[in-house]
Amino acid sequence: MTKAGILTILTVAAMSSLCVHAAERESKVTDRLEAAGDVLQDMTHESDKGIPQDLMNKARCLVVVPDMKKAGFVFGAKYGRGFAMCRREGGSGWSAPAPMRIEGGSFGLQIGASEQDVILLVMNDRGMKHLLSDKFTLGGDASVAAGPVGRDAAAQTDAELHAEMLSWSRSRGIFAGLTLEGATLRPDHDSIKELYGRGFTNRDILAGDAKPPAGADKLKNILDRTSARRDR
Repeated sequence: MTKAGILTILTVAAMSSLCVHAAERESKVTDRLEAAGDVLQDMTHESDKGIPQDLMNKARCLVVVPDMKKAGFVFGAKYGRGFAMCRREGGSGWSAPAPMRIEGGSFGLQIGASEQDVILLVMNDRGMKHLLSDKFTLGGDASVAAGPVGRDAAAQTDAELHAEMLSWSRSRGIFAGLTLEGATLRPDHDSIKELYGRGFTNRDILAGDAKPPAGADKLKNILDRTSARRDR
């Protein structure tokens, strides 16, 4: 076989390998979209122990992070990848999902590892402004509070008045408000490129400039069913 033939075979093999790797990475992103839809469905389904319906109706945006990892031995860390979505102009319908990363650390008496599903609701314009930025810290740049569970109207009112964002978690089937102070949120640029194929920013996606990818249908449909139109 000639050198040219060998070079052609190696080139084809390399391109095939790159395509397979890209497909595997795309599958992981779409798997996270599917998981995010499941988390949203479960955490809003039962009004007595899930996220209160009236807060879902009032939210400007939300962030869903399936399987956020937490681990620690004295020093602790948390890491997760999920998606943000914001209401469209006029308050009806939602944007395409914008991939996000959540990261953070802590110090104290802790040991072990766990996974949590996390949802954050962005309740006002100030919180939305942070979400559209390149990076922000919960409890530092943006105020965050543990969200109320079920029908605790007093807690809902208090939380809504004092926090830009509210957060909840699900761990082993248990729903609860979650304190995420110190965690940092920023765009997941690798996943943005994988989903949308070019250099969108999260601001572009959340403003409605990007068409939702096919894998986002489940998440968008569940969100449309679980949140009423917001009057702006």
